[in-house]
Amino acid sequence: MAKFILSTIAPDFTHEAALIARSLGPVAGVDEAGRGPLAGPVVVAACILDPQNIPSGLNDSKKLNAAKREALYEAILATGHAAIVTISAQTIDAINIRAATLRGMAEAVRALSIQPAFALIDGRDVPPDLPCPAEALIKGDARSVSIAAASILAKVTRDRLMMRAASFWPDYGFDQHMGYGTTLHLEAIQKLGPCPLHRMSFAPLK
Repeated sequence: MAKFILSTIAPDFTHEAALIARSLGPVAGVDEAGRGPLAGPVVVAACILDPQNIPSGLNDSKKLNAAKREALYEAILATGHAAIVTISAQTIDAINIRAATLRGMAEAVRALSIQPAFALIDGRDVPPDLPCPAEALIKGDARSVSIAAASILAKVTRDRLMMRAASFWPDYGFDQHMGYGTTLHLEAIQKLGPCPLHRMSFAPLK
């Protein structure tokens, strides 16, 4: 019963408001999409929401359908400040997915047009080289609307990139599985071998 109640709670502005009250605003939310796939980049977004104009319906991107994510993507960009960074499969192979994700998070925060006084990071790790203090929030995209907004920006951007990739490498089905290790994708790799988007350090490619 407790798990059901927790799962229905939407992210809010509580963490951000507490930081702003301590003169630690503006606050950026930071999240990624694409740590687990066998192909494509990891995409990281940083977002500073306008406390007076937060788009309604913000939530963990995985809990939203594609149409809702697309609508919120446009609303976030129209009302807040955002930066989106992609880290290629080649970089992921060179430095590993964790390091690539943390690098992307730091780059996204630095790329914001307004520099935050504090960042809320989805997950367990605070990236090195951030330009501001930060806190890591486990399941942050379900707790902070700023992180939820970043998760939507990252997810929509990555999905669009993989849909575009499908036009260059149509036989892999990237528009169907977005690079994840589905049966369809694994069968295509077995038949065709890897393409330049594949992460060669990931099993079963390595």
